[in-house]
Amino acid sequence: SSLPVRASAITRPIKQVHSMSNTTTQRSESPYIPLGPFKVRLPFIHYKIDLPDYLQGLLMCAVDLAAIPLMTELLGMPFEVALAVVMLNGLLYLVHHLLGDPTVPGWITPAVPLLMAYCAQFPVGPERVHALIAFQLMLGIFSIALGATGMAKKVVEYVPSAIKSGIIVGAGLSAVIAVFQVGGKFNVLPWTISIAVGIAFYLIFSQHFNELKQRNRFWWNFAKLGILPIILLAVVIAPLFGEAPWPTIQWGISKPDFAGLWSNYTVFGLGMPPLSMFISALPTMLAVYIIVFGDVLSAKSLLDEAETVRTDEVVDYNADRSHLIFGARNAFMSIFGPDVAMCGPKWAAMLVVVIERFKGGPKAMKSIIGGVGSFRWGTNTGLLLLPVVTLVQPILGVALSLTLLIQGYVSVRLGILEARSQRDLGIAGVIGAVLAIKGASWAFGIGVVLCLLIYGKNFFKGEVDGTFAKDLKAADTQPAKGAESPTATKRVAEEAMAD
Repeated sequence: SSLPVRASAITRPIKQVHSMSNTTTQRSESPYIPLGPFKVRLPFIHYKIDLPDYLQGLLMCAVDLAAIPLMTELLGMPFEVALAVVMLNGLLYLVHHLLGDPTVPGWITPAVPLLMAYCAQFPVGPERVHALIAFQLMLGIFSIALGATGMAKKVVEYVPSAIKSGIIVGAGLSAVIAVFQVGGKFNVLPWTISIAVGIAFYLIFSQHFNELKQRNRFWWNFAKLGILPIILLAVVIAPLFGEAPWPTIQWGISKPDFAGLWSNYTVFGLGMPPLSMFISALPTMLAVYIIVFGDVLSAKSLLDEAETVRTDEVVDYNADRSHLIFGARNAFMSIFGPDVAMCGPKWAAMLVVVIERFKGGPKAMKSIIGGVGSFRWGTNTGLLLLPVVTLVQPILGVALSLTLLIQGYVSVRLGILEARSQRDLGIAGVIGAVLAIKGASWAFGIGVVLCLLIYGKNFFKGEVDGTFAKDLKAADTQPAKGAESPTATKRVAEEAMAD
């Protein structure tokens, strides 16, 4: 069934996965070539191209192009150079499914404002590019190390809940501030952004539309397109209000400027950043990793839930393997094409869309690898087509604002849910505000001091005061020693579905 699943119902089938796979002989895994921790799958050999997902990717490449204004504004990149970064990152998206990671990779969207604020502390030019290179290289190496050692979960567990909550809330606040601050995109495109964001919030978050799409299959299929219809609407609205020109459609193949990228924006032309850059990037890198780990958890919850519906296929999502892949992507891009959007483990909206088709059965989608792979082959094809690029070029600022405001809404809500008590909420509020104004270094420092002052010897443990319903339920149903908390599993699943 492709009907929506209530988040509260996700955890019931999750517990049944292992027993089901033990008793059912029909469940099988799509063929692959073993390569250490990776499972190599090649198109047309190990999976077929699914046309619906390929065509959707062909259009949804417009969202990938929204990274271009990030780089043109922050780094002063020409459009063609920024397009080269997007296309290079697009090729690396393919690595996930080719090496056995059954997800749709994307940006680290909630962390984009944090990284932009950090880089903006340095003057425009080589110094700012060096700051981005140092940050992304450190994030890549750190993720690879955690994936290789299996230490990812333990590292995050040592961060107090109040600090985790504050970092995620601060990321959301930073996203909203980036749109509405003086000189932000809202000052340039007020009517277009207002209309586009209003429609987007109605389609994504409103109770009325959620009920509508459950009653009517047309609206359910319409919702699967994500923000693509809103971007196409913005192409028309912006010129009507005089806020952007009408698109000038050009035919042919895109012409990214790789030579300009490598000579002016990479270590090949600028050299390696100094050691001081790596040291100053450390707090921001840790803040971003906390956000990345949340993406890994939510991707696992979504794919585990999909496996309970499709009892014919093994969906093998391994968090350590995912760390190795997106860590390698970040390390590679830091050298060959520093990317403000960064390289994340999942594109939540499109992963949900592909999973919903996958849950329709083998006739709808034979393999999850085929679905996610076909989508990313489609986006790479779209980036090569000049008509697609020139159609959305005038309103890329709208697409960026839309992404940031949606992410701001989700991040603030999920960040608050990370807290375990009213004291946590107070600390998180201070950390979030400091992060949005002063950056990650100040936020971490103030967070550590506040947790020490308020919790003392319980610095890592914090407190649970029953403010949140999830903690009341946990107290009523304590799991056996060594067992995973059902409440924790449920919370991750609910956050994944909300995302």
